[in-house]
Amino acid sequence: MWRQGRRRRRGRRGRFPKPVNLGMTPPITDFIPNPLRSSASIFIDIAELEAFRLVDLEGLSQEEAGKKMGISRGTVWRLVQSVRRKTAQALTEGKPLQIISETRK
Repeated sequence: MWRQGRRRRRGRRGRFPKPVNLGMTPPITDFIPNPLRSSASIFIDIAELEAFRLVDLEGLSQEEAGKKMGISRGTVWRLVQSVRRKTAQALTEGKPLQIISETRK
């Protein structure tokens, strides 16, 4: 039962996200397939994009990427797995990709 003296926190639970060091901001934020099969976009966070860039494009290990970004290796692994899944889904289903920065949320 709800007590009057207690407050419930709405929304996210747990710790606030740790700030991530970004090496670059992307010049383009939307990738739209031609022909467009679905108008439902897939959203990629800028931290996911940075982890993806460092690990897959620059060839850094997850440990090295984590040090550059100021986060743990496990967080880098989670971000890279997430962005790989989203990218594969967008490519195979013909959906647009949108990169979301913290200021646009």
